[in-house]
Amino acid sequence: MLVIFNPVAGRRRAGALWRVLDLLVETGVKIEVAETQHAGHARLLAHQAAVGGARLVVAAGGDGTVAEVASGLIGSETALGIVPLGTANVLAKEYGLSTTPSGIANTLAYKRCKRLWPGVAQLPGQSHVFVQMLGLGFDGAVVKGVKPAVKRAIGKGAYVWQSLWESVAYNFPPVRLNVDGTPHQAASVVVSKGRFYGGPYLLAPQAHPEAPGFQVVLFEKPGALPALLSGAALPLGLLPHCPGVRVISGSQVEFTPPNGTIFSQADGDALAFTPCGVVSAEAPISLVVG
Repeated sequence: MLVIFNPVAGRRRAGALWRVLDLLVETGVKIEVAETQHAGHARLLAHQAAVGGARLVVAAGGDGTVAEVASGLIGSETALGIVPLGTANVLAKEYGLSTTPSGIANTLAYKRCKRLWPGVAQLPGQSHVFVQMLGLGFDGAVVKGVKPAVKRAIGKGAYVWQSLWESVAYNFPPVRLNVDGTPHQAASVVVSKGRFYGGPYLLAPQAHPEAPGFQVVLFEKPGALPALLSGAALPLGLLPHCPGVRVISGSQVEFTPPNGTIFSQADGDALAFTPCGVVSAEAPISLVVG
């Protein structure tokens, strides 16, 4: 079992990982730990392991780390395991994965799998795999604005604080897009593989992460008040039913000119470029669920 871990995650998360690994070692599981050294390293490590015939590669981190490891496994027979160490761990909640050391160790040891079909954001000259969601507009601005030190200190509270700030500071340029050839316009867009957003909060009730395709959530009304109302509705499970929020199904999304530079994020990590479009990955991967 290869475990890929980002040491930038900090001592607390490293300690949580070692508690899981100690339990696995006690059951006789042979483990190799690889620490990432730069952006994209997790993908390379996962790909090399898959080419070498590894049966299981484990991503130890948040949804962004999971997505990077998953991108290296697409097209292979190697299964993906997760030690959820992130702030929200949305994919773990999507699949009902345990977050306790004993529960995680049992899941990885048992190795029962379900299918996970990632999405691919098409960026200028490159692509970016995501496992849970891609956000453009207000959503992307919030993620870009969150300071790592604040995130480490107060966790999800950093996103709440930044959302309040961006509701006033962000100018809500329109996002123009085609979903399966049909044109739409919105103030912000979330292309979701799963049902949940930001934790165990319902966003796209009809999403099926094990199949190709997406739920595209259109936030049609710009401005501070709609953004704040959406934020208040999210923890209540009411966001999909808010006025001005529309959820549609699609298999291919194109973001069309004259869009300017619009802040974007994938699985909680800010993207350097605005995506040109979104498609499903060429193949699913096997996710260990216990």
